[in-house]
Amino acid sequence: MEPGPEFGALFRTFEHTAFRLETREVYKSANETDALRQFSSGDLVDMSWFRNWLTMIEDAAGEGRRFSRVRVVSTPLSDYSRFGLFCSEYTNAAGEDIRYLARHDAMGLPDYDYWLFDSRTLVRMLFDEQENFLGGEVVEDPAAIVNHNYWRDTAWHRAVRRDDFAAQ
Repeated sequence: MEPGPEFGALFRTFEHTAFRLETREVYKSANETDALRQFSSGDLVDMSWFRNWLTMIEDAAGEGRRFSRVRVVSTPLSDYSRFGLFCSEYTNAAGEDIRYLARHDAMGLPDYDYWLFDSRTLVRMLFDEQENFLGGEVVEDPAAIVNHNYWRDTAWHRAVRRDDFAAQ
């Protein structure tokens, strides 16, 4: 499934929960390039590029639907991970619950990213060697879906709330 309307529809049509496990050190996204540069330079960060995502989270939260994610990060944090921590303050305020897990505490978890919608629709995220997002592979194998639910629960149990992690 390439990034596009079909993939995007999953974010608007899930019934209860959308969970993401993030495992990569860097994500390349053209829409965040300027903000990342501003953040890295210590400048004021223009967050207008993020408005659509934040609105989608706010709308879902207002309907009682929940976005959550666990970010597996190396420590000390890279510039990109620090930028992600900065951005997560906005997403958490919008209604998403982002938690952090040190890479050394992620034993037994997959080393790839995935989204899990309503505990039953699994999309494994695909990236190229330059960290560009290529799309998602829908996985329909029931045993794989059960495993990913278990990994979600394991990651969530081990992870630290965003604000607690930021205070460390």
